[in-house]
Amino acid sequence: MDAATLAGRQAPLKERYKKDADAALLTLKARGALEALDVTCKVETGRGLAVAGLHRKVGGSGLQLCSGDMLLEALIACAGVAMKAAATLLEIPIEKAEVFAEGDVDLRGALGVTEGVRVGFEEIRLRFDVKSTASKEQLDALLALTESYCVVFDTLRQGPKLDVQLTRSA
Repeated sequence: MDAATLAGRQAPLKERYKKDADAALLTLKARGALEALDVTCKVETGRGLAVAGLHRKVGGSGLQLCSGDMLLEALIACAGVAMKAAATLLEIPIEKAEVFAEGDVDLRGALGVTEGVRVGFEEIRLRFDVKSTASKEQLDALLALTESYCVVFDTLRQGPKLDVQLTRSA
């Protein structure tokens, strides 16, 4: 896709959202179901079921997806798309690009071994390896736009308001 095509697709949406802020609100949804016989959760995706389970280092078999990996994969997907969109709109040539994410988790928290140790990620690192003829200034601008417009990156950085509920089903 070229810059004109992408800008042409986005222009009417931007105009609509400027005039009607409510039209810009999107509620994304996900759904999963716990397995009866195993410590897993089947997550419905747009392409089928993904079965998540415990990581091998906290007692899982290693056969199921790790939700921590899935979080990093979502970050990579979002950041990669955001970077490609920004590069397209700015007409920054990218010959090749790879996105890498890694995060550190202290499993003593996840297993309840040591009180006060955080359960979640302590640090997440996101890296782009880009092959391009663009200038350093263009690539710096590209990275800044990617950080600014990646929904998952912003969500992790800002920490959204969270609400958790449990209801008893019939």
